[in-house]
Parts: sequence; structure tokens; C-alpha cells
Amino acid sequence: MAQVVFENEAIHRRKSSLIPSTAPRPDNVRRKTQCFVHSLLEKHDGMLIKDSNTSYDGLVQERKVDNGQIEQSHHSRLLTKKQISDMAFGIRELAKKLAQIRIRLNVHNVFILAKAHDETLISHTRETTEWLLTKNSNYRVYVESTLENNKIFNAEGLLTMNPSFRGRLKFWTNKLCAEKPQTFDIVLALGGDGTVLYASWLFQRVVPPVLAFSLGSLGFLTKFDYDLYPTTLSRAFDEGITVSLRLRFEATIMRSQNNRNTTLDLVEELIGEESEDNHTHKPEGTHNILNEVVVDRGPNPTMSSIELFGDDEHFTTVQADGICVSTPTGSTAYNLAAGGALCHPDNPVILVTAICAHTLSFRPIILPDTIVLRAGVPYDARTSSWASFDGRERVELRPGDYVTISASRFPFPSVLPLDRRSKDWIDSISRTLQWNSRQRQKSFKEWS
Repeated sequence: MAQVVFENEAIHRRKSSLIPSTAPRPDNVRRKTQCFVHSLLEKHDGMLIKDSNTSYDGLVQERKVDNGQIEQSHHSRLLTKKQISDMAFGIRELAKKLAQIRIRLNVHNVFILAKAHDETLISHTRETTEWLLTKNSNYRVYVESTLENNKIFNAEGLLTMNPSFRGRLKFWTNKLCAEKPQTFDIVLALGGDGTVLYASWLFQRVVPPVLAFSLGSLGFLTKFDYDLYPTTLSRAFDEGITVSLRLRFEATIMRSQNNRNTTLDLVEELIGEESEDNHTHKPEGTHNILNEVVVDRGPNPTMSSIELFGDDEHFTTVQADGICVSTPTGSTAYNLAAGGALCHPDNPVILVTAICAHTLSFRPIILPDTIVLRAGVPYDARTSSWASFDGRERVELRPGDYVTISASRFPFPSVLPLDRRSKDWIDSISRTLQWNSRQRQKSFKEWS
């Protein structure tokens, strides 16, 4: 949905994950935020954001990446402390402005996401698809490729029923989502919070606006009642939408090149020994996550030992079942179950919570979103640890390996109900968690 773009010369290459706090500013001036949201505002008759120098350079750059013309190496971990600070501030400012305006969409391509193994949701997908294709002959509807031959969805029956649907009913794949995210004008998520997280996983960089219908159990992220979908969609497409930009994290797995040497010290290696011409670790895969990164003991029967770093400082050694590093959006998920704080999604913070720590003094901590955290397995650890990203892509971290976590350049745009956007989060925790729910205290009846 939104991307902050830097000039190529503004990438200050440094230690493989360490941020220099006093790095000089590059000579070239950083570009102003160029984002998919700005292009929508400029292009589709929405209210313009004041003082925004809107252009299509961001989309052009993104298309070059899609076509393989630019190497995808511009990770947040390669930015200086100042650049990460500017980036996080820019995204927050954009989020504030977007929350106060309505974006008019010129909808052509609608992406529908639901669990392809749930009979009820397949039926709802079929119903929504038919309604969209009937409503407007300009709509093209994309459903998951596994539904092409699904008996419940019955794609061929849909096309036979109305031949005008042919050519407008299309099927998406994971590859299409990864390579051409700008194909889609809006995502309709049918399900629970897990479906919204799946949308975040599918669109690792640019994310179209996600309008989520509540068909799950709790629904912190699903804001709309599916029974009212004709009214909801008609209003969204005709009147416009309001978007909440949710902070995502970028997490990169860093593999030690000396993990068989148990005499090494991970703290000394990351803080002291690693230099520009002597990299001790190499990156292996980057994930943008909406909820949390978890490093835990996995299938091991004993607790994990985890070294925790913030920028160029060693914070502590964690001995616990694991550690949960959560976004504000993910504060009501695993973070809450592990004893962390509830956090409004507009807060620019990173939440760190231990999972069953082997000490009573490890309390949850809240850090600014300009910090780059690193959670690693010391070389002398008894066992490996395991990292997961929004509950997916679970990978083993062997002794010497670590994960670096920072604010992502690609936030997640969630569509809000127009009539209750200001109190949306409080409604969510009150409805789903029964937050501060109790009988009201009775008043005194004075004796006279």
C-alpha cells in the first residue's frame, strides 16, 4: 500500500545488521514519501493531502522491482539510524492524514481472499464473486486458483449461467501476489484475523487496501459484518474508504558463518568484531510481518537461551521458553497471552515480552520503533531455537544465528468503517476481550 523510497546513494551500507547511531547524512536529499496511497488520491478524485509532492516515481520504481530490473536489497536493516527514524516518522505522518480523509477508488480488479478448505467460506466467496460480476461489467474478480476446479465454487457453472462473466473471473496465485501487487485495487478478506494475516503474508511489499469481513471467532482486524456486504461494498466503491496504516516489522534471518565454533562469543562478535570487510553473518530470507516475530525453544524439551540486542547495545540474555517481539497491532495476540501490554495500533513502538521467563524480574518492555532489535542464539547454547513470523515460515536458528527486527517500509492498509473509525480499537478490545467489563458499583442510599 505505501512505500518510502530512498535514492540508491542514500543506502548507507554497514555491518550486516548493526545501525550506526552517528552515521553522516548522505549528500543526496531523500525523496519525499512516494506511495500507492498518494497515487490513488491524485488519480481518483479523492481529497488531496496538503503539501504532498505527489508523483508516480514510487510506482515506477516498484514496477521496476516487479520486473526484476532492480535488485531487491533495500532492506530496513541496511538503513542508517537517521534514515529509519525519518522513515518511521514519514509513515506515521501519512497515517494521520489518511485517517482524516476519504479515498475514492476507481475499482477494476477485486481480490477475494478466504480459506479455500472451508465449505462455508467457499460458498461466501462464490456469492460475493457473483454479486460483484453482476453489479458492474467493468469489475474483474480474482479468487484463489485452487477454486478453479472446486465443486462448491463451481466456476464453470458461474460462467455458464452468465456468459458475460467469462474473461472477468480470474484466479490468483502466490506468484502473482508477490510479483504484481499493483494489479489489485482492493482486497476483500472473508474470515477471521488469520485471513488478514494471510493477506499480509501474500503481499510482502506493496499491499492493496484490505477490507475485512468478520467470519471468524474474535475479529480484532475484521471490521465489517458479512451479512451487510452489498451495502458495505457499494458504499466503499461509490463513496470511498478510510484507511488505517498498520506498522509492520521487517525480520531478516542472519546465518553465522562460523556456527560450528562453540568458543565464539555472539555478543563480542556482533558488538565488537564484525566489520565492513569481515562479515560474520549473512542474510537468509526477509519477512514483513503484521503481528509478531517469535523466537522460542521449538520442539526442544529445555528452555531457550537468547541474546537480545538493541542497535549497538547488548540488552540482556534471555533464558525462557522464548521471546515475542510484537507490533502494536499484534499486542492483542501472542503478546497479550504472554503477559504483554495492550497497545493502541497508532503507537510508534515495539513490544518485547518474554515467554515463560526463568526469572520473576523479566517484565515486558516497550521500545521506540526506530530501534533495530536482534535476537540470537549464543554459540554455547545447549540447543537451537526456532523463529516464526506471524506464525508462518518457522525456521531453525542454530547457535550463532540471529534474527534482526526493524520497522518495515511497507505498512499494512486496513479499511475502517466510516461511521465509527475514531473509536474502532476500543470497540475491538471491549467486544472481543470484554476489556474492563464488570457490574457497575452500586450507589449509597443515604440514611435519613
